[in-house]
Amino acid sequence: MEFQALLKRRTIRKFSQKPVEKADITAMIEAARCASCASNRQRLRYIGVVSPEKVAAILPHTFYAALVKPRRTPVPGETSPTAFLAVTATEKPTPHLYADAGAAIQSIEFAAWERGIGCCWLGSFVPDQVAALVDFPDPERLIYLVALGYPAESPVSEDIPAAGDPKYYLDAQDVLHVPKFTAEALLTWL
Repeated sequence: MEFQALLKRRTIRKFSQKPVEKADITAMIEAARCASCASNRQRLRYIGVVSPEKVAAILPHTFYAALVKPRRTPVPGETSPTAFLAVTATEKPTPHLYADAGAAIQSIEFAAWERGIGCCWLGSFVPDQVAALVDFPDPERLIYLVALGYPAESPVSEDIPAAGDPKYYLDAQDVLHVPKFTAEALLTWL
């Protein structure tokens, strides 16, 4: 992986309707399984959802981009993801397990980016409904979803100073702008 993935990858919320291949999702899980995790306990599991019917059934139970709603709410069959990864835990989630999930999902995002696939890491969804749709018995252990698909947008990143506003926004051309604090704005030296 190049350092460029860290700088150039952006969250995607508008997708083309080209399906994501199972082999690409498996490669993403290869990256996730190698991510750091507490005590090397490897407590995360994944459910790949590629069936168009299942993806369509999950979509109404997910929530996207509150700051630019409804302009980045996926439209079924037009701008919606074509796959989901459900990130699950083998035990009740703890702070360490959420950290494990963060490391794994970031690895998934970078592996997807290398393949030209866009992602949206979702913590906003209805766990009971999604768990029932993916046949997962414990909604409390369904901790995140990752929406997947080929990008139909190209969000841009903007460097901002410490006093800048980090709220993302859409410009007049419907381009998503994502302000990011500079390293200098975030770092304190002692």
